[in-house]
Amino acid sequence: MTLALLDCPTGLAGNMLLAALLDLEVPEAVLHQPLEALGLAGRYRLVVEERRSGGLRGLHLAVDSLEQDPPHRAWGELRERIAQAPLDPVLRQRVLAVFTLLAEAEASVHGHPVERVHFHEVGALDALVDVVGVCAALLHLGVDDLLCTPPPAGHGSVATAHGLLPLPAPAVLEIARLRGMPLASSAGFAPGELTTPTGAALVACWASGFGPHPAATPVRIGVGLGSRKLDRANLLRLTLAEPLPAGPGATPGESLEPLLVQQAQIDDASAEDLAFLVEALREAGAVEVFSQPLSMKKGRLGSLVTALLPPELAPALRQVWWRHSGSLGVREALQQRWILPRRQATLATSLGPVRIKWARLPEGRWRAKAEADDLAALARRHGMALGQIRALVEEALAAAAAPQEPEPGDPAPDRPAAGGSGASAAGARRSLP
Repeated sequence: MTLALLDCPTGLAGNMLLAALLDLEVPEAVLHQPLEALGLAGRYRLVVEERRSGGLRGLHLAVDSLEQDPPHRAWGELRERIAQAPLDPVLRQRVLAVFTLLAEAEASVHGHPVERVHFHEVGALDALVDVVGVCAALLHLGVDDLLCTPPPAGHGSVATAHGLLPLPAPAVLEIARLRGMPLASSAGFAPGELTTPTGAALVACWASGFGPHPAATPVRIGVGLGSRKLDRANLLRLTLAEPLPAGPGATPGESLEPLLVQQAQIDDASAEDLAFLVEALREAGAVEVFSQPLSMKKGRLGSLVTALLPPELAPALRQVWWRHSGSLGVREALQQRWILPRRQATLATSLGPVRIKWARLPEGRWRAKAEADDLAALARRHGMALGQIRALVEEALAAAAAPQEPEPGDPAPDRPAAGGSGASAAGARRSLP
């Protein structure tokens, strides 16, 4: 299992992430080969330099366009080009997932159908290089689990092909909304863009989680530098790490992790107040939040609200309790839970991408479940019944290859969910009208 930990304290962009991957000694040929397969040979040049930012070293990458008259690329045309190119099937699905998310975000913020999206910033040559290069490099490193700290998005405004736009960029906000990607505060930063749509889409499609990094042993570190001069080091760090061994008594496929339980009994809140509290706890990083009815003193009916969270988030979650509930106390208990290996991948379909949760059972079998929010979004978008969407996606999943137990050097176990073999990926797409 290759665990990648992405730390982006000053935001993220595609070129910064690609620079960090090159700093991890990914050969440039890994990037150039798929770009050549897309017909982009001779149309760009990578300028890679070792620089310093805030006294810290790292690699800075810029993409020089060699096209005399760079075209605006329509999403339908770009999608067909990627689909028909002689790319590795897994890489093709990864790239399509990123650009599909970008297209959906652009369509939403501009208020027109996805097929009418014409990429400007995100469809320019440098974005193609960033998306294809990052996906190819992560696959080359065998990354099968990427965890990311929430990036700050920036504030102020930015000049684009559509004119002056507010920051965070509308497409970045929409990507974060679509994928539930948290954005860190931009307080303390000078006005300017910190996270780009391309960077946001890459991480939203690759990351299996956001928040503080788990306990792990760093093995290799790559540093990518941004172009803007800030009052601090403008960088992101990509660390390849080894997870800590499973706890004592673990059977194959199980691991033990600490979990903090926070609880409060509440009898002075309306149903709307409780719903708001539960959602606020989830947004602050709780793994799960639930409530149970109970009878309290003086015969009052109340609710026992329970939040499960990583121990390091305890102080932040307590502030949510104080702010959004009338409780004067919150109980805490440190517990442990056994967990199964899990992966999150995106299944590309003709109706739109669907996030899939994969879990490996102790006997080695993989169990898959589609993200309910994605199914509901597709049902609303296409005017279809939720049950019909679920059945079609389950049919596509049956056609896709299930993850396999990885051997050293084998593809990552979550990748088949995003496409598997070329035949199975095509079958998954054909099964949806």
